[in-house]
Amino acid sequence: MTDQTALPLTADLLVELERIKRLKYHYMRCVDLKLWDDLVDIFTPDATASYSGGNHSFEGRDAIIGFLRDSMSADGFHSSHRVHHPEIDFLSETEAVGRWALDDRVIIEDFDVTVRGSAYYEDRYVRTDAGWRLAHTGYLRIYEEIQSREGVPGLRLTASLWRTGGRSEL
Repeated sequence: MTDQTALPLTADLLVELERIKRLKYHYMRCVDLKLWDDLVDIFTPDATASYSGGNHSFEGRDAIIGFLRDSMSADGFHSSHRVHHPEIDFLSETEAVGRWALDDRVIIEDFDVTVRGSAYYEDRYVRTDAGWRLAHTGYLRIYEEIQSREGVPGLRLTASLWRTGGRSEL
């Protein structure tokens, strides 16, 4: 992630560590719930992103949010991203780097497929007057698999936040 030496953890840095974790969790929630306007406060204006091992790379907060909005906004696009096992190192009082395990599942109704995968995020954080912000995020896939939903016995989507208001039809 970096060749720089990490600061030793202090009580103050442990508080900042929790703030960084909350930032990442907030990012994932905004992505899954399609809260595009809320992402503005997560990124620095000059942030960069590199998704899918660099297949999709962007410079600038607006470009990142635009990509996410354009690729994930359809009512038939359902995602669940779970990040865990954070390894966060402070390079200074205002700069940190982090690595997160990712497990995700995406249902794309327009193509009648489910995508499942695992990856590791590599992030860079900066502390601003407004709090911690993502200066870079991106992941490299460990694996990704795709499965057709067509013809799977008994498979049907019985709840959708965008179609049923999150209520199950059962």
